[in-house]
Amino acid sequence: MAVDADERPVTSRGTRGPYATGQARRQAIVDEALGVFSRTGFHGGSLREIAKRVGVTPAGLLHHFAGKDELFAEVIHQRDEKVRAAAGDPAEHTLLEQARRVVAHNQTSRGLTSLYAIVSAEATDPEHPSHDDFSERYRTRAVEAEEILRRGQEAGEVRDDIDPALAARLISAVMDGIQLQWLLDESVDMVVLFDEFVSRYLHPADPAAPPVARTQG
Repeated sequence: MAVDADERPVTSRGTRGPYATGQARRQAIVDEALGVFSRTGFHGGSLREIAKRVGVTPAGLLHHFAGKDELFAEVIHQRDEKVRAAAGDPAEHTLLEQARRVVAHNQTSRGLTSLYAIVSAEATDPEHPSHDDFSERYRTRAVEAEEILRRGQEAGEVRDDIDPALAARLISAVMDGIQLQWLLDESVDMVVLFDEFVSRYLHPADPAAPPVARTQG
């Protein structure tokens, strides 16, 4: 019976080589899992399929991850790290600048964007492994955004006639909505749509700006 390379014990001789190989294999598993989960979601994702795409046995995959939940958690963690890096340092960018940077990043990362769209929808199921995580991240994001918007209102950078608590939720809703439209039709420019939302709804009105055209209906 053939033994997967990742299942062989690591001896003291050449430890650095096997460790590096193991780390590379682990990352390859995460990369392939991202591709699978971004198409099928958590429930549709198969460890057997992921292992096959990497070129290891299911047992070899389980040498790196205890199970599907742990692998999925690592995929989400790495996705979050990439988005956090794209947003930039909060000490250097405003909330809206960070949000815009994330929107621009998402438009170049279909796999990550698809993963988030599918998983956030799946996570509405209380039995989903990411249900608590997504509930908390939306709640935390809204609380933090509300406080930042309040400070923006005090500084005259955000309209003073909007409710910052509602606006905080709307920012997430707009970002989620435009990325879903982009996943369906890549001709949709997410950055342009986000800029329009910010300029028309969040920024103080410019007295010199022309009135917004209204559709008759």
